[in-house]
Amino acid sequence: MSTDMIVKPPKKNRVKKWIYIILLAAVYIWAFAGMPIEGFKETAAQITKSIFHGIFHPDWDYVYDPEGEDLLRGLLDTLAIAILGTFISAFLCVPFAFWAANNMNRFRPVSGMGKFILSFVRTFPELVMALLFIKAVGPGSFAGVLALGIHSIGMLGKLFSESVESMDLGPTEALKASGANKIQTIWFAVIPQVMPEFLSYTLYRFEINVRSATILGIIGAGGIGTPLIFALAGRSWDRVGIILLGIIVMVTVIDLISGSIRKKIV
Repeated sequence: MSTDMIVKPPKKNRVKKWIYIILLAAVYIWAFAGMPIEGFKETAAQITKSIFHGIFHPDWDYVYDPEGEDLLRGLLDTLAIAILGTFISAFLCVPFAFWAANNMNRFRPVSGMGKFILSFVRTFPELVMALLFIKAVGPGSFAGVLALGIHSIGMLGKLFSESVESMDLGPTEALKASGANKIQTIWFAVIPQVMPEFLSYTLYRFEINVRSATILGIIGAGGIGTPLIFALAGRSWDRVGIILLGIIVMVTVIDLISGSIRKKIV
């Protein structure tokens, strides 16, 4: 029997495992031992206690207020921003996806330019784009929609182009051989193949945009983030608790629904 087929004794494996664990623990202890703790204020414990008390005792009266701002309106505003931003990006990124796909262009530099543009758009975070659009159109939900819509073009366009590149070229070649032009080839051979993945990627991006829309409100781009930052500034921890609870419930429900739909599509 060759030496390669000899199994190491279980005891030796356990000893090696414990050595790795002890070394890892030693590294963490050494790293945290040098952390300065002088930055904590004297009232840190009291403030922390107030934060946790407010979070675990949320302001249920803020859920719905027929006379003014409430949690449901903020969540609905956030959801609307995410839906519109996703729709804009999913619609506008399709031409860029075909532009960046290698199998849709004869010349490699052409598709390379499309990939570069998509990468360039992805380099700007949503917060940076939201700040730019706030300066352009003013604070509010419109700036949040534009920020999510333009930013998502980069990622969705990249995913869409990869889907186009991985499709079966047999139907397209058959249509070309029968005399179909490029538009007919894309409509009857390309789109039926890539549409399920396009929808799946769009739903996945929508899940991300819902989370991003909650953050954009913190800088004034609409959504539930605006009342959240006001509650944090005013130290209304019970209101912070109900807003965080609403965000958790909304994101969880959307993830479950979107995940089930994507499983049926793909």
